Amino acid sequence: MFGQTQAFSGFAVDDLGEARRFYGETLGLRVEESGQGDMRMLTLTLGSGARVFVYPKETHTPATFTLLNFPVDDIESAVDELARRGVDLVRYPEFDHDEKGIVRVGDGGPAAIAWFTDPAGNVLSVLQEN
Repeated sequence: MFGQTQAFSGFAVDDLGEARRFYGETLGLRVEESGQGDMRMLTLTLGSGARVFVYPKETHTPATFTLLNFPVDDIESAVDELARRGVDLVRYPEFDHDEKGIVRVGDGGPAAIAWFTDPAGNVLSVLQEN
């Protein structure tokens, strides 16, 4: 039924201006803002061309799962660049991280992954596939 639709995902943030700066300037995504007043929203365009809808919500609670995953060829360089841009990685106690905060996984999943959050506390990741 929906196999041919141009479906998209969305998530909430508590500050649309901070989200626009983070996703556009810090992460380098194409960000478009639309709407007026309380009905403002962002559209993020990912490298694949997929779009993600971002909307403000006063009662926003950060997602406890990973909202976006950014696959890269070189996770070490990506993590270094995130750090240079002021992004801190999240370290989960149930995983062994290296000194940079990267988790080496393997076994059919990504070869390595590191998590970070947007200004609203939503979880994102950078990962290197096998």
